[in-house]
Amino acid sequence: MGKHRRVPPPKKRHLTRVAVGMSVALTGGTATAPSALADTGTGRPLNAPATGASQAARTAQSPAASPKTRLQVIAEGLPKVSAGQLLAIAEQQIGITENAAGGGTKFHSWYMSSPRVQETIARDGGSVNGYANAPWCDMFVSWVGAQAGIRPTVGWDAYTVTHAQWFRNNGHWGTQAEPGAVVFFDWKGGQSVYGIDHVGFVKRDNGDGTITTIEGNTGNGNVEQRVRPKWQVVGYGYPVYSG
Repeated sequence: MGKHRRVPPPKKRHLTRVAVGMSVALTGGTATAPSALADTGTGRPLNAPATGASQAARTAQSPAASPKTRLQVIAEGLPKVSAGQLLAIAEQQIGITENAAGGGTKFHSWYMSSPRVQETIARDGGSVNGYANAPWCDMFVSWVGAQAGIRPTVGWDAYTVTHAQWFRNNGHWGTQAEPGAVVFFDWKGGQSVYGIDHVGFVKRDNGDGTITTIEGNTGNGNVEQRVRPKWQVVGYGYPVYSG
């Protein structure tokens, strides 16, 4: 499990692509990715005012609106999967843990064997082995989306910042917690995507300023269910679900 916190990438790493999923930057085979620690003990109360997210209406385009977004068009050719079905897959992974080096999960193996890893190596440098012990919260999210059969609207990535940018660039980014939404966190409560530390799935909005989530690479290195304060949320990405 990585111990370092993500810092804004140097300008030469600023990305403008909107291709599905961007990845963790690797140099010399070593991950320079964001830390994905989920439990940092900031000391702020759970009912602190939201600073990383608001209760404003979701800004992503509604499925009923016209014209359809690119992801909604793509979803027409995918299996019809509900948020509940995807969350059931995520819940089945609870308890999976990393090795002593912070890697070694099936989520690492899957990402390292996927076509996406070669695309991100071509963009960022490094090697396939550089992902073996990299922070894996976003690999978990991507794996779940692939297992559900809707990876093209969940996205796939190993780098939380560019995954959030991908949702935003596709018009599926907002501030309202919904079951199955991909939630991006900044432990300091910032609102910039460049401050994102961690990612998971929303299970439910608890209605008390917190959300229940399912996340990989939590503070104990496991897949776990967590309750998170909304002030730590930068925003939400919205995959396309049926029903």
